[in-house]
Amino acid sequence: MLARASKVKREDKRLNPVRSQPPTLGVLLFLSLLVASPVWAQSSIDERPNAFKMTGDLLVARPIGLAITAVGTAAFVVSLPFTAMAGSVSESAETLVLGPAEATFVRCLGCLEPGYSYKDAERRQARREESTTAADEMSEDN
Repeated sequence: MLARASKVKREDKRLNPVRSQPPTLGVLLFLSLLVASPVWAQSSIDERPNAFKMTGDLLVARPIGLAITAVGTAAFVVSLPFTAMAGSVSESAETLVLGPAEATFVRCLGCLEPGYSYKDAERRQARREESTTAADEMSEDN
């Protein structure tokens, strides 16, 4: 009886080798994720891209984003009857169409975060103010 119990224990170890191994792989994976996360967080905030990032974004990321937006739009149209019955049209539209479209079209060239920067609008407004100020000064001189 004792010999049979030890045989069953050996068979269990063969069937599930993870239990017999020390948890070093899991611990190493967890520690590597902890170490890498600050690096990811630092690299995700970059709003002054260089020429290489802009070129890569223009030639690689934007065409891929456009394709993903087109595929997401097609998937949205196909799934529309089902999402309408479930009452989740806005959620599927956000996920399949608006999210990829925002990442493709509503971010500066080379930037990682979508959204408007308003840099051009601020520059245009500053130029308008300068030109109106210069025009006012010229009219006062005459």
